[in-house]
Amino acid sequence: MSRSRLSVVTRAERTVAAIGLGGNIGEPTVTMAKALAMLDARADIDVLAVSALYRTPPWGKTDQAWFFNACALLGTTLSPEALLDVCLSVETELGRVREDRWGPRTIDLDVLLHGDFHSDDAMLTVPHPRMTERAFVMVPLADIAPDAIINLQSVEAWASHADGAGIEQLSSDGSWWRQALPEGDAA
Repeated sequence: MSRSRLSVVTRAERTVAAIGLGGNIGEPTVTMAKALAMLDARADIDVLAVSALYRTPPWGKTDQAWFFNACALLGTTLSPEALLDVCLSVETELGRVREDRWGPRTIDLDVLLHGDFHSDDAMLTVPHPRMTERAFVMVPLADIAPDAIINLQSVEAWASHADGAGIEQLSSDGSWWRQALPEGDAA
């Protein structure tokens, strides 16, 4: 009589996370596209959707060049903290130097949402604590997650109440990032 063993392979559960992307030094559109390609190349992250690309006025420190901004939905098996670590690593690899808060930058990647996860930790606050105040986050996020709920209100509702003065939509959809990649960079 032969016995067979049941082998169970578990897969880490995928969570949908939202990130914000921005930059205003160098070629921000190319740098943001490279960041998305680097994230998408990982086995533990899939880029599910990308918002249109926007040009936005600086926030906080206003005496600097305007920003390019977008948001992306990621499918990931990473914890929120591990996703933040990956985002910080991508920023560093793409030349991000942290000097002034709200100052100019080559790339900024913010973890905005991570499934139903909530944290008020000093290292990672999710949902991002000031995202609902910022049209440069809410407008692109509404492109890809209008029905997501933040603080009892939909992203679409937050976006409609945000001060969108000066925000300019530069692409009709989220395909801009694949088109912005230099030839030879994987997407």
